[in-house]
Amino acid sequence: MAKAKTAYVCAQCGAQYSRWLGQCRECGEWNTISEIKIADVKGAGFKAASSAMLGFAGASGTGITNLNKVEIETKERLSTTFGEFDRTLGGGIVAGSVVLIGGNPGAGKSTLLLQTVCSISSHAKVLYITGEESLEQVALRAKRLRLPTENVRIGAETSIDTICQIAAAEMPDVLVIDSIQVMHVNGIESAPGSVSQVRESAAALTQFAKRTNIAVFMVGHVTKDGALAGPKILEHCVDCSVILESSNDPRFRTLRCHKNRFGAVNEIGVFCMTDEGLREVKNPSAIFLNRQEQIAPGSLAMVVWEGTRPLLVELQALVDSNDYSSVPRRLSLGTDPQRMSMLLSVLHRHGGVQISDQDIFVNVVGGVKVDETASDVPLVLALLSSYRNRPLDRTMIAFGEIGLTGEIRPVPSGQERIHEAFKQGFKTAIVPISNKPRKKIEGMNVIAVSRITDLVDLI
Repeated sequence: MAKAKTAYVCAQCGAQYSRWLGQCRECGEWNTISEIKIADVKGAGFKAASSAMLGFAGASGTGITNLNKVEIETKERLSTTFGEFDRTLGGGIVAGSVVLIGGNPGAGKSTLLLQTVCSISSHAKVLYITGEESLEQVALRAKRLRLPTENVRIGAETSIDTICQIAAAEMPDVLVIDSIQVMHVNGIESAPGSVSQVRESAAALTQFAKRTNIAVFMVGHVTKDGALAGPKILEHCVDCSVILESSNDPRFRTLRCHKNRFGAVNEIGVFCMTDEGLREVKNPSAIFLNRQEQIAPGSLAMVVWEGTRPLLVELQALVDSNDYSSVPRRLSLGTDPQRMSMLLSVLHRHGGVQISDQDIFVNVVGGVKVDETASDVPLVLALLSSYRNRPLDRTMIAFGEIGLTGEIRPVPSGQERIHEAFKQGFKTAIVPISNKPRKKIEGMNVIAVSRITDLVDLI
């Protein structure tokens, strides 16, 4: 038996070192490097996959050929029966794909997957492997949720070698592993949940999925910092990585896609947690726009683009005089605080408004995280509204990017954003001049702006 080699791997970025270091040189994180044992590849995780895949065509080993001679098989995606789940996956389940679902404990990962396999079991063969719960616990949850379980195959196992053999005999269309942190591969001395075990287990399941054309779903836990345990190690292996997030409202869950080889990245799906499990929310804008009748200064609705669809959310800003400290306080929830500081400087330099000496607080209602630059215009409008103590129109929305020279730049999908706002009952839109529609929209007043001074004049 070959002697196992030792390596030191960063759990945050996957970088490898020959010795232990306190700080990773690649990502700069501290105390993320741990020792792993690298066993013989043929005798570890890949042995589990290859021994159960005899007779199947491999993803590798097919020979070298010209790219134009590769035969492409067009296969229909398997629907999860959840429109929001299908949207996040890029249109449904792709045969042979590997999907990683992460989230905080109690977010609903196992519930969502159990509902999915029970729903598709009537027209597809499914296999649910549980490693953390007993078969009785899973059956009790399915009974409580009133799910159809007649055609669901289930087993309790933690050995990847045994799971691959069972799956090769069952040949399901969908295989669920709950969870990857409790799985282990024979031949590796470290305990389940370690970096080496998670790495080899995910690699073996990925090879198994590619060779057998079985779609594999893996449940992953998060660390105390809110990141997936060994995120880069797992994300490098899988085809799709999604996170089930809990918002400020405990009733709702957001399924956000971070990596997808078969669809758009940053796609989101919104679910509502009920007594009968997760239910999809087909109009998430209605949730995030639950505004009060009397709109206070600093409140404004904006249109952000999430994946392949527009989403309306409320942005709130509070500008207050700094009477307690010589250093103004800055707090931004849901937006980039560094970008907010940049916009304050642009507003002073090119807009003639000095509020950088004030305490500034910004919040995106509903716990939504906005990463795109289309939030620049609504953020400046909300800050000016709070600073001047002038409420904005309840039926007004805004979007647009602001440059360092004070110009307002266009954003992608401007027409779709305006039409989505119109469907939600908004009647005024403040947009970049390049995003102004050529044809007038009946019932919608579109105000085109080109400079940051235009926003100051509006307030």
